[in-house]
Amino acid sequence: MSPKSTIKSRPVAAAKIAGRRSAFPRYIEPMLATLIDKPFEQEGWIYEIKWDGYRALSFLNKGELDLLSRNNKSFNEKFYPIYNAIKKSKMNVVLDGEIVVLNEKGISDFGSLQNWRSEADGDLIYYVFDILWLEGYDLMHLPLSERREILKKNLPQNPVIRLSESFDISVKEFLSVTHNMGLEGIMAKKESSEYFPGTRSKEWLKIKANKRHEVVIGGFTENEGTSKLFSSLLVGVYEKGQLNYVGKIGTGFNVKMQKEILSKMKPLIISKCPFTFEPDVEKPSRFRPNPPRSKVTWVKPKLVCEVSYTEITRDGIMRHPSFEGMRIDKNANEVHTEKAKSTKEIVGKENEVENKFTRPVTNKSKSTLLNPSEESQVKNINGHNIHFTNLSKVYWPKEKYTKRDMLNYYYQVAEYILPYLKNRPQSLNRYPNGINGKSFYQKDITNKAPDWIKMEPYTTSEGVDKNFLVPTDEASILYMANLGAIEMNPWNSTIDNEDYPDWCLIDLDPSEKTGFEKVIEAAKVTKEVLDHLGVAGYPKTSGSTGIHIYIPLGAKYTYDQCQLFAKLIATQVNHIIPEFTSIERLTKNREQKLYVDYLQNRPKATLAAPYSLRPKPGAPVSMPLHWEEVRKGLKIIDFNISNAVSRIRKEGDLYKPVLGKGIDLEKIMKKF
Repeated sequence: MSPKSTIKSRPVAAAKIAGRRSAFPRYIEPMLATLIDKPFEQEGWIYEIKWDGYRALSFLNKGELDLLSRNNKSFNEKFYPIYNAIKKSKMNVVLDGEIVVLNEKGISDFGSLQNWRSEADGDLIYYVFDILWLEGYDLMHLPLSERREILKKNLPQNPVIRLSESFDISVKEFLSVTHNMGLEGIMAKKESSEYFPGTRSKEWLKIKANKRHEVVIGGFTENEGTSKLFSSLLVGVYEKGQLNYVGKIGTGFNVKMQKEILSKMKPLIISKCPFTFEPDVEKPSRFRPNPPRSKVTWVKPKLVCEVSYTEITRDGIMRHPSFEGMRIDKNANEVHTEKAKSTKEIVGKENEVENKFTRPVTNKSKSTLLNPSEESQVKNINGHNIHFTNLSKVYWPKEKYTKRDMLNYYYQVAEYILPYLKNRPQSLNRYPNGINGKSFYQKDITNKAPDWIKMEPYTTSEGVDKNFLVPTDEASILYMANLGAIEMNPWNSTIDNEDYPDWCLIDLDPSEKTGFEKVIEAAKVTKEVLDHLGVAGYPKTSGSTGIHIYIPLGAKYTYDQCQLFAKLIATQVNHIIPEFTSIERLTKNREQKLYVDYLQNRPKATLAAPYSLRPKPGAPVSMPLHWEEVRKGLKIIDFNISNAVSRIRKEGDLYKPVLGKGIDLEKIMKKF
């Protein structure tokens, strides 16, 4: 690898021309990079080594220096050789870089850095990759290419201070070399990027060659009969204020390290588990079917360490983690799950490095989420750890369907049901003890849901501020189901267009006297009315006793317009078959007739979503239908938890047109 030589040097005077006059900044929060999942090749980017050390910004002005970590802690005394080297410079400058310890091959060694106490412990180096302020001028608004030109000309001259070079080599080869050398990975930076303090930028990207992560220590174990000071560290990462368990570390430290770690943990010992759930530290594994008994000691989650691992399981647990060292440059509450962004999203698919060696499985359908034996399980869904509990609890007693069966169903149909739930506030109908147990509605989730759940505020008639739950992804759906919300009940509109429903609906609701055969007849008459108007309607079983018919509106008309249109349709249906239908709102005025309900077309009204389970015997599903299926012999229970998934995969989403362009209501209304 040879450093790029295409960037021309530029004197300090250039900063005075291009930079903005600015007072000396006492602190600048460092700009951060976004982790991506694949390497890429593209013009206009530079590539550097990702150094495995401590991020450090140096603030030198009028002979006074502060060498600060990314969380504003002083490195002045700890890394005194670098401090002294920078202070000898006669300039006034702010630099950004990484402090590392190099081994005999010139490769950064984080373990050595963590244990560094004096120059006898290794070669300390400050790799500088950016310059933010110089001689009274703010440079952060300049393109990175210009900042690097200024940096090259003004880097303090000292053996312990080095420029972090960019290299003229293919990214694929670069990544391979860094992997073989044991380096953490590479950095890709857009030459035109400005410096935005405290921002995790998509113009600075991290591509890892070896998997590493910071974690927070929440406890330690001591195996029965062990001679070690402790057997493993129990670690986690924060997600919106909650510490999620990610595994236990049992390798990577020697006796000296264990003594130091234990001395830091002892003052933090607590009696209560700090994780969102108590991990099973004695859980058997394929390689250790009979694990030893372990004593667990919990500690306040204050200490941060770095770990290497082979992969993250679908449950969000690290495989084969190994301790790399303690981190003094990060606060525990800053340690979050670092999920790689799609390279395609950031720089475009056409620029990804081609993978010629493997082929992905195509058209792979989801299998079940939860295994059939464990009573509680933690699964990582969309980057969120969800603790699924009481999985063997029977929700449908006659058929013996359990909470596990319900969760597995929603996991498998999530991609189909999500479009009808996404960004639509929910009224949760919770059945924590199954369909025969006591149920209750829950609209308000204020202070009751994890922070990653999206909420929509509303105010009660008493003036109390509350919040609806708003699903956004698969994790949201499974979170609701885990609360015992057997059915999913969305608004007809989204929070983006609250006053404009996406669909108009007719709800054919039979009385005990009319029965389901009359529902089928009424549905056919409704179709005749719609056909006469040139309107496409889409039927589905309600999953309870009736049939719903949806008409796409494309969020172009108000609820008042929608309800008026539905009323005209309902009136026509009632006019054709008055002997067994009614459009009377009050039950006592319907005379036990089938109710052609158009009043569901109002703000905040909810109805069971397509593909939703219903809390009824047999575990029926609200299933979209072909019109030819709406015929004599059709039964609500034809579509249930045991056969719905196979049907949906075979037929696809029959309701997809409901979210399409929508009808021209003005044109249609002229036909009445």
